[in-house]
Amino acid sequence: MSDTYNLVVIGAGSGGLISALIAAAVKAKVALIEKDKMGGDCLNYGCVPSKAIIKSAKFVQEMRRHQDFGIKDAKFNFEFSEVMDRVHEKIAKIAPNDSVERFTGLGVECFQGEAEIIDAHTVKVGEQILKTKNIVLAMGASPFVPPIKNIDSVEYLTSENLWDLRELPKRLIVLGGGPIGCEMTQSFARLGSKVTQVEMLPRILPREDDDIASFVVDRFKDEGVNLLQGTRASEVIIEDGEKILLCETSSGEVQRVPFDHILVAVGRKANTDGVDWQKLGIELNRNGTIKVDDYLRTKKKNIYACGDVAGPYQFTHTASHQAWYCTVNALFSPFKKFKVDYRVISWATFTDPEIAQVGVNETGAKERGIPYEVYSFDVGHLDRAITESENYGKVKVLVKPGTDRVIGASIVSHLAGEMIGEFVTAMKYNIGLNKILGTIHAYPTYIEANKGVAGTWKKATAPQWALRILEFFHRWRR
Repeated sequence: MSDTYNLVVIGAGSGGLISALIAAAVKAKVALIEKDKMGGDCLNYGCVPSKAIIKSAKFVQEMRRHQDFGIKDAKFNFEFSEVMDRVHEKIAKIAPNDSVERFTGLGVECFQGEAEIIDAHTVKVGEQILKTKNIVLAMGASPFVPPIKNIDSVEYLTSENLWDLRELPKRLIVLGGGPIGCEMTQSFARLGSKVTQVEMLPRILPREDDDIASFVVDRFKDEGVNLLQGTRASEVIIEDGEKILLCETSSGEVQRVPFDHILVAVGRKANTDGVDWQKLGIELNRNGTIKVDDYLRTKKKNIYACGDVAGPYQFTHTASHQAWYCTVNALFSPFKKFKVDYRVISWATFTDPEIAQVGVNETGAKERGIPYEVYSFDVGHLDRAITESENYGKVKVLVKPGTDRVIGASIVSHLAGEMIGEFVTAMKYNIGLNKILGTIHAYPTYIEANKGVAGTWKKATAPQWALRILEFFHRWRR
């Protein structure tokens, strides 16, 4: 048994790293296999580089808005290559946290190479054979490239090779109106690209309520983004050396959009290709993710899966969340096992303004027949937002009818990703709007908007009969 691992983890992205970390922390013998870069998509291609370029682009935009801050004149210039150098510097600064050296020091045995699952207890990497009691599959996902005619005739960009650019695209097409597409659309437009964003659905950010998404849609238009919503990309052609995307609108009209670069950001697919899953006795879902039960086990009960390869969420924080369940269930079953808890999952889109959400929104509540009451607060009334010229957005909360229990919250605002945390905690621990209202929030801060929406609820639900009695009481005392 000394040569057998308690756990072999395949993939060193967010889910795999946390799985290996937890296993090592409880003194299990664990191996971690990564075929490419430690840190996976989040560190190398996703969260870290995207947030770095978003910050640079926001700084450029604030310089353009100098008069909003009482500055008569402001001049700046930049080299796009230096912006990208900064992006890679931030990756390099964070990389040691996810490095082989760090995890080896924590007791994890790290292997570089492609993992081959021989059977439920055997994994091959290079020429080495690893025997194990349990396996965690955490191979992540990759950009999905839709079947657009002749798309392969151009060197299209994805979230993986975007960061190799050294020159700013003069004309950039972004395919996709989800979070990644929107974040990059705004960033490159602010840095000076003429950006056309193409979304097949009626509008960008389709997961959000109309009134929430509209703040971002309007901002994009104000900043010069050419939004083609309800438009399907059909074909790439090259005429006289110029690259052109042919698009078809919902009415059947064909539009021609010339471009220098095209970024494909229409979604991601699980990294499950190239494996005979049937031979291993493991089932896949229709979307290509690995089918798991409530304990994150596959059909082979000692093989678990977490993160993008399993779904249903493609967020770094949910991959880490799932990793805990995978690892604890693998190492301590059958003595103890836990069902994965998805009750309170939040996410944020880092456009400007940001959008953050937890629980159900109005659209989802209507689709699922969930009864609700809705209350909102205009961020434009918030003192801190006014002083910073960021008074744009709203906080919207759904509660169970007749109560103050939060069942969902949507925020569109500067720093929405930070503000949502209070509602995450409220939903996790059943803290109602009345207790949020009764909590002292520092002044002036953006999180006061959360108290503001609680005040809106209080005013709307105050018993009118009691107020009439109080009015009579105070009249009597005068």
